[in-house]
Amino acid sequence: MTPIAQGLHEANSRLNHWLSVLAPAHAEPVLATPEHMAGLLADLMRAGEWLRSGISRENDPELDHELTEYRTHIERLRQLLPAIQGQLLTERARIEAERAHLEAASAWARTCRRTT
Repeated sequence: MTPIAQGLHEANSRLNHWLSVLAPAHAEPVLATPEHMAGLLADLMRAGEWLRSGISRENDPELDHELTEYRTHIERLRQLLPAIQGQLLTERARIEAERAHLEAASAWARTCRRTT
């Protein structure tokens, strides 16, 4: 196996892991954590490095297979991104509401301290 095909094979293996974690087969998608997103991004960047390193145009069935698998992973990720974005927006709204609640409680506590 050529170094590029081997590198893409390893990247595909890790991408498959992350996609399986985020969207398990026959189950609801999992809430994407910062660790999930960081791992996924790191593996996408690594695969991009392999792709930019110079794919030869020679007939390489292993490389063709890895490129096909990589495209499949990218398509799967493209389909997952709207759900991930929705989850993250929902989580951000929850955190903002919690922050507003804590600020209101803090202001109330400061007011109570002044009046006693």
